[in-house]
Amino acid sequence: MTFTPYILLACFLAGSTACAQTPGRTAQAMERSGFVDVRSMDSTIRVSLMYARADNFTGRVLYTDLHEAYLHPKAARALAKAQKILKASHPELSLKVYDAARPMHIQQKMWNVVAGTPKNIYVSNPKNGGGLHNYGMAVDLTLCDAKGDTLPMGTKIDYLGKLAHIDNEAEMVKLGKLTPEARRNRELLRQVMRQAGFKALRTEWWHFNFITRAEAKAHYKPIP
Repeated sequence: MTFTPYILLACFLAGSTACAQTPGRTAQAMERSGFVDVRSMDSTIRVSLMYARADNFTGRVLYTDLHEAYLHPKAARALAKAQKILKASHPELSLKVYDAARPMHIQQKMWNVVAGTPKNIYVSNPKNGGGLHNYGMAVDLTLCDAKGDTLPMGTKIDYLGKLAHIDNEAEMVKLGKLTPEARRNRELLRQVMRQAGFKALRTEWWHFNFITRAEAKAHYKPIP
């Protein structure tokens, strides 16, 4: 969307609140393609997109005009279900989304950072069709308290290393690299997401897929 000088002046006089709430071009394109803002399904879900900031593994801001978390409607409904499941047992907690639907051109920028390095196992290659984020069928998230502060999970989201893997957590606890509290928090997150129909990714405690990659390629189109 292009703002005219009159709109910009109006936004300035209004304290720019309206402008801040206006979806960017990427968000508008996702809506036109049928993707859903997850907070329209459940406004209690918190969103803090990590690629809209520079404190991610690329060290760059990749989402220059996207601050909302979009998913395919099926995945968005399942995420809202997960939030309800969590609230039923832990009303003081909330899901906090760090990434959801991701355009393929952003996927390419991420791949360029890890290509040719041992870290490339953590990023899907666009040449191979990308990953489920590129279909709006995957979500990266954590748990947070009522203030929005994230619970201890052992690593930050976006940590590319074995400590983020979910299949060696018991060993990591024994070695003192992962606290029992962080392990319990991870288990709670997995429990909630699985009950809602998501599947955990072995190498990233924060990543959950709603369908398989084969299903996505067969029935859906990636986001350009």
